[in-house]
Amino acid sequence: MQSNESGWIVQAQEGDANAFTSLVEAYQKPVYNLCYRMLGNAEDAEDAAQETFLRAYQSLKRFDPNRSFSTWLLSIAAHYCIDRIRRQRYRIISFEELPYLDVADDSPGVETRLSHKQEQEQIQTLLNNLNPVDRAAMVLYYWYDLSYEEICQELGLSISQLKSRMHRARLAMAQKWNEKKTSNLMPERITT
Repeated sequence: MQSNESGWIVQAQEGDANAFTSLVEAYQKPVYNLCYRMLGNAEDAEDAAQETFLRAYQSLKRFDPNRSFSTWLLSIAAHYCIDRIRRQRYRIISFEELPYLDVADDSPGVETRLSHKQEQEQIQTLLNNLNPVDRAAMVLYYWYDLSYEEICQELGLSISQLKSRMHRARLAMAQKWNEKKTSNLMPERITT
């Protein structure tokens, strides 16, 4: 796809709408998934993905071909989501060790799928409570495998700031995760 992508970018920069459509089709799922992880809501994620592609289209002539297009596009999505979260004024909490990531089960039964879905919802809740910049860093690192350097470039952070933010975010997430798991194991008090 790399060779097709380069051609599509050049053609889209020259005004070819079909070439831009090809870029949208190639990246709609990763952009939507990032927006969903950031915003935690399918409808908001769809709106954010559309806005991301609109902004990308408007800025395409300024795109630096020496950069990774996917990183550039995902950073547009992440920044849009950060701004949207800030406007909504969510509570800001930082998090720690992320003990569970989206790991596929080879043979999921009904109970396994239900458990997996519940854990994914809990992780999304933990992500929703993160500071928007920390959330973007975590999503870009764990779900999109961007390097620290790429994340720093996109979020305007130094390596030490990013490492510090991610450490605090992972630690807080792990504490909240463990609190939730411990509270689920506690027997209910029976009163007579």
